[in-house]
Amino acid sequence: MVAVLGLFSSSCAAFVAIPGVANCTITPADSFWRANVNSLPVHSQSSTYITTSGATAGLKADFGSGLWAGGPIGIGYNVVPGNQPKVAVTFDYADESDPGPYPIPANPVVEGGSGATGDRHVLIVDKDNCKLYELWNTYPGPNGWGSGVTAGSGAIWDMRSNAMRPDGWTSSDAAGLQVLPGLVRYEEVASGVVPHAIRMTVPRTQGAYVWPASHFAGSSGTTTMPMGTWLRLKSSVNEANFDPAVRPIIVALKTYGGVIADNGSAWYMSGVPDERWDNDKLATLGTIKGRDFEVVDATSEKVANNSYKAATAS
Repeated sequence: MVAVLGLFSSSCAAFVAIPGVANCTITPADSFWRANVNSLPVHSQSSTYITTSGATAGLKADFGSGLWAGGPIGIGYNVVPGNQPKVAVTFDYADESDPGPYPIPANPVVEGGSGATGDRHVLIVDKDNCKLYELWNTYPGPNGWGSGVTAGSGAIWDMRSNAMRPDGWTSSDAAGLQVLPGLVRYEEVASGVVPHAIRMTVPRTQGAYVWPASHFAGSSGTTTMPMGTWLRLKSSVNEANFDPAVRPIIVALKTYGGVIADNGSAWYMSGVPDERWDNDKLATLGTIKGRDFEVVDATSEKVANNSYKAATAS
């Protein structure tokens, strides 16, 4: 059972530490991931965007306990010390990737498991230097992870900085954003607060992006969302009707919202696998439908070009 210590609806809610990482927060406190969307206006295209993305499709926690197709459910991450040996990585999209090298451990946690054929994200936190390394479509070399590693794309983030990706660049995510800050973690829900926006997907997106995104990966018309679109759960959804084990997720979607970061299934939320998740309780989130969301206009949140700093984050 999740012991909920309290529910907060303020952008001042404290970060929940990554286990084993004492001195680094995942992002600066004023990052867009921490912006409060409660008062943002509804976007003029909200109804259209919701309809084309699936108004009757249910919200899905794309994370949980146990295995699915032989691998853990969700996107895991690795924590390494500052002296972890670094490995050269060869990229498919080298012109939009940070060259590295990357501190990949000998047996890294890979999204979906070592034999997965999906996105195969490898996320690595350097706990001593507060650096976040993220790779997509990552495979070991013929002799393992010590050499010959390949990936589709990769990005290196200073966890203390709001510096954006260059305009037009991808990251390990289609929208050019960090992945780890948008994941729902068990420790957050157990503390009673998920203090950030949540990474989400929809089936189709425009060939366009809006801040905080820097890259697009869609080609649909203007009736679909651009990458970086911000969602907010409507106030009509009553979190009190849900189990405390999932209630903080609902509050987070009202307070910080969800950011469209990739193409995928409708209203899928990303999170970290954990054997403490109760999959049955997570499944109750499916009673929340696409029509229960609205798209907000986050134009006023942008403080400066090339920065993830947000006006309502603190």
